[in-house]
Amino acid sequence: MPKLEYDFAMTCEGCSKAAQRNLAKIGVNDVEADLANKKLYVTTDIDQEKVLEALKKTGKEVSLSKVH
Repeated sequence: MPKLEYDFAMTCEGCSKAAQRNLAKIGVNDVEADLANKKLYVTTDIDQEKVLEALKKTGKEVSLSKVH
């Protein structure tokens, strides 16, 4: 399963939780948040564009950084 790395403009734990809630709605439950570096690591087989759209619904700036 690929691990997707996103640059995510989160400023607090609440931002991270919002991202996790939106991702859970599309079936993604393996999410790691790195608040200090403003990164989200998502391990899933779901299409990366679908993941990106779910993250954009938080209202934060987000972009795919890497696929591991």
